[in-house]
Amino acid sequence: MSDEVKKCLQDIIDSINSIDEYLGENRSFIYYEQNKQLRRSVEREIEIAGEAMNRVIKFDENLKIENGKNLINMRNRIIHAYDAIDNAIIWNIVQ
Repeated sequence: MSDEVKKCLQDIIDSINSIDEYLGENRSFIYYEQNKQLRRSVEREIEIAGEAMNRVIKFDENLKIENGKNLINMRNRIIHAYDAIDNAIIWNIVQ
């Protein structure tokens, strides 16, 4: 595995850990939905993880990662359809 792929995979892990940290102990959808800063932080981490996954696939197309394409698709949806983001969908992903 190349150093580039390792770095991208670490970025994905870091984003997952950051989301977990942002959510803390208060894992309530109502709190999530009412907290714009939290929502934007989680969305940004999904963007980072999705872009890192996109690069992983470009660097090593033989590496198979379950749901990798789903992560990329969610990243694209957040970036390109920012005005149509469904908080419940994002919440279900992070849960």
